[in-house]
Amino acid sequence: MVKPFVLVNLKTYQEGMGHNARRIAVAAETVARESGAVIGIAPIFTEIRPLSQHHAIPVYAQHIDAIATGAHTGHILPEAVRSAGASGTLINHSERRLTLADIDACVQAARRLNLESVVCTNNDATSAAAAALKPDYVAVEPPELIGSGVSVSKADPGVIERSVNAVRAVNPNVKVLTGAGIQSGECVKIAIDLGTCGVLLASSVVKAEDPEAVLRDLVSLL
Repeated sequence: MVKPFVLVNLKTYQEGMGHNARRIAVAAETVARESGAVIGIAPIFTEIRPLSQHHAIPVYAQHIDAIATGAHTGHILPEAVRSAGASGTLINHSERRLTLADIDACVQAARRLNLESVVCTNNDATSAAAAALKPDYVAVEPPELIGSGVSVSKADPGVIERSVNAVRAVNPNVKVLTGAGIQSGECVKIAIDLGTCGVLLASSVVKAEDPEAVLRDLVSLL
């Protein structure tokens, strides 16, 4: 039985950097221990090492580039995020889209480095295409609902169900997450009931006055 997975993307919000990032990590650690759910965070790159060193939760990179070591100034080297302590990485987030060839190369690099890969998609067709690349997770997020406060679980549950079926048809070993507007335990339960193993979310936790309370609510119905 796969444990429910909540992955919190801290993006580049002020509320997700420095002391604020550590506060969210502590909250995630506490709620994960209480609930048995897996709660991970995806901070900006400079926070990966301190958060992975001081907190017993999965820390993900927000992006990697499809490059090898060498002359690639300004790029994100997969080996570097692994060395910094990341246990996984987002790939092709809606705010950092990649070509199919680069997604494939990033998934392969992540696999080689034992980084869990979460390929973000926007619908069932792209979810199926992503599943063919054999990532660990496909995370379907309709872009129009991201940051909207309107949950995909309620606004468009069909895209979740279709994506789960599409991914399973291509590769049943790939797990599915969903995101966009996720903000409550009810949203998470609907997502799980539709066949996902968890959610990818950001602002409802990162911008909360009490991130621990929000996280506790998110896993309350599991």
